[in-house]
Amino acid sequence: MLRTQHAEEITQRFREMVEQSGDILSPNHYDELSLLIKAGIDTALVDYIERMAEKLEALAADVRKGAEFFD
Repeated sequence: MLRTQHAEEITQRFREMVEQSGDILSPNHYDELSLLIKAGIDTALVDYIERMAEKLEALAADVRKGAEFFD
């Protein structure tokens, strides 16, 4: 899945930055970071889908209203 791959790429880049600075974090911390990134992506997608659904509902209402004038 793309979100998993994207989250892992971001996590890997963060790991590289941490290691370049001479610091070390446990693998568990990187796993948790990846999960947090996936959760953030999911939240953004759900928000987007909800906004799109509201627009579609409004459009459907307009179509129904317009259809009343055609007999």
